[in-house]
Amino acid sequence: MTTDRLIRVEIDDSALPPATPEMEQERRVAIFDLLEDNSLALPGRPEQPAPSGPYALLLAVRDRRLVFELSSEGGERLAEFHLSMGPFRQVVKDYFQICESYFDAVKRLPPAQIEAIDMARRGIHNEGARTLQERLDGKATVDIDTSRRLFTLICALVAE
Repeated sequence: MTTDRLIRVEIDDSALPPATPEMEQERRVAIFDLLEDNSLALPGRPEQPAPSGPYALLLAVRDRRLVFELSSEGGERLAEFHLSMGPFRQVVKDYFQICESYFDAVKRLPPAQIEAIDMARRGIHNEGARTLQERLDGKATVDIDTSRRLFTLICALVAE
């Protein structure tokens, strides 16, 4: 098993409004899915080798910025980076809207229409994942599946 992976994910939501029980469940599911299968590596710096994993991630929103704190398995702090939420705002909004449409459609529309909405939902989800990969460039390397799972967790974190 590779060491370029997350073994623990925690959320610091102390700066956010209290999560509803539904949002807490969404977060638990997103974390479970992320831990089941992921790939994350930290780059080296000039004259400093890349810190090896596995890694623990603390994800937070502070001062309207997405914060990634990565530590070693033993708790040694390895990296921290802050990403502006700006590039994510529209795609997160679009994702929530299409998810709402999907859940409404499941209740009343024929399968072909539900499938079309679900394809659009997956497309927006992929767009969010690609945006995250771009924002992490030079800070951490994640594959598209890990990026998708992290984007799901980000959505679950910032949902109001």
